[in-house]
Amino acid sequence: MPDIKHFSPDTALESVLRLFWRQGFATTGIQDIVTTTGLNRSSLYATFGGKQELYRAALGRYLERRSRPSFRRLVEKDRGLPAVAKFFEKLVEARCAGEFAHWGCLISNAHAGAETSDPQVRALLDRHHVELRDALQTALVAAQEQGQLAAGVDPSASAEMLALLAYGVNLRSRGGADASALRATVRATLQTLNDRPCV
Repeated sequence: MPDIKHFSPDTALESVLRLFWRQGFATTGIQDIVTTTGLNRSSLYATFGGKQELYRAALGRYLERRSRPSFRRLVEKDRGLPAVAKFFEKLVEARCAGEFAHWGCLISNAHAGAETSDPQVRALLDRHHVELRDALQTALVAAQEQGQLAAGVDPSASAEMLALLAYGVNLRSRGGADASALRATVRATLQTLNDRPCV
């Protein structure tokens, strides 16, 4: 007879994702996960495996449900630099206000932790970076085609620079950086791509 789960694995994983996001991998123990989800250890292990497997699943869910929708908005409708400016505007807003203020980004937080020694975690972080950089590059190529970039701006190198800026916004916001300071940095960076203000 099949095992019938009396809980939603999807809901449990979302709770664990938020726990890792808020507290970090190193400071989150199995008892924290048990308390947060309301599940016993045997149910957790049977459904997800141990803490490391749960963390990988949480990172994958974060990439799929939180990161990729933002990446898709960067490349839709050939909006170019306005799409990039909007991406950073929403990023600063999400990191500094609302339910998840000062949590940073689960992916960026992982880059700074010892959990990157796990090859599967490292591969997921690398995949996230490639997708972010490629989405930014697509937006910058559209900007170039529309005459929005200053002469000599390389969309590929600039996309890498902007990806690193996004990580910086995420990490600085987790440390309590002021939204206005982050916005000023974004404006100054985007100004290097275009002779006219973009945000």
